[in-house]
Amino acid sequence: MHCVVIGGGLSGLASALWLSEAGHRVTLLERRGSLGGRTTAIPLDIVDDVPDNGQHVFASGYVHLMRYLDSVGTRESVCFPGHMTVRMPGGGTRRSAFGRVAGLRADKPDISSAKVPADLLVTGIREARRTKTPISIGYPTVDLDTLFIDGAKKAFANNGVEVRHRAVVAGVEVVDGTVAGVILNDGERIPAGAVICAVPVWNVKGLLDQVPGHERIYEAIEHLTPVPIVSVNLYLDRSIGMTDWGEILYGGEGVLEQVWDRQQMHSRNASRNHFYSTTVSAAYELTQKSNAEITETQMDMLRRYYPDAAGAEVIHSHVVRMPKSTFAQRPGSSGIRPDQRTAVAGLALAGDWTRTDWTTTMEGACQSAARAVDVILDYANQPR
Repeated sequence: MHCVVIGGGLSGLASALWLSEAGHRVTLLERRGSLGGRTTAIPLDIVDDVPDNGQHVFASGYVHLMRYLDSVGTRESVCFPGHMTVRMPGGGTRRSAFGRVAGLRADKPDISSAKVPADLLVTGIREARRTKTPISIGYPTVDLDTLFIDGAKKAFANNGVEVRHRAVVAGVEVVDGTVAGVILNDGERIPAGAVICAVPVWNVKGLLDQVPGHERIYEAIEHLTPVPIVSVNLYLDRSIGMTDWGEILYGGEGVLEQVWDRQQMHSRNASRNHFYSTTVSAAYELTQKSNAEITETQMDMLRRYYPDAAGAEVIHSHVVRMPKSTFAQRPGSSGIRPDQRTAVAGLALAGDWTRTDWTTTMEGACQSAARAVDVILDYANQPR
């Protein structure tokens, strides 16, 4: 069966990969010139380095994400030390229990629902019982392109997956309640026996106009509020003296919340510079500032928390703004996230915004892909 996957982010990559592993012919359509979506590396010639668009962390209970890494051959590139450190102003530290909670993250309390961390905790406990191991937190030891994309490209080549870049989809074609293909913006029609729509929630509207009940799917777009994340790749002339691979700054909300030591994480040679990545979630105010202002305020914070950073100079700063990195987990948001199965035979949805056991995580994206693929495989096995 010819299957079309719309979207080359993590859920689209996993969907295309697993459909091809099941023996189907797959075409992957990506509107941009590169794959990966929100999980990509950004080469910086000025420092001869390949930083990521933001630090990604893992929980050992991410079973579907680990399945994806197995498929692309990079599972060994994830390390699980099982802990993080909380850094206090002045330089004091304490070990954080954060590393024992499966994928738990918190947005600002005024935009968050208490149900979200409760659901995540239940999911983490269930996975810990299933695997009989404590859930610990981990990180990739390579850049995100190496981790997620390079292996996928090799697998696509081996499995005959066709990847088309700059392919902007105008809509999914439905005939008599069954998917028939997709229509591109330039009018080209691509016939398909099955389609998985794996685009971000912000790009769904208009693609599913022929799908019965699409109004409820589009409703999610109106109710899921974008949450921005700002990351900064800081190349400094010296070490700031981090004790752990990742440290949470106590009281750093809105300015500098997490610091990541790429020397420890990637066994990086620091002879030319010391590379630190910083992360600020729900960074509404920070996104309004200039790159220079963001860098200056974050360096001021580093000097408050790390005595060794007092005389540190910035060799290069690279600010990454992701205005729609995730969505706010407000009360009721989980109830409007649509299922992967649609009312159209042969059409499924994927993406971390669809209904999963997780919030907007890489595991949620991969779990949605696994469920969407199951929908398509069930359809493929039905007698015509």
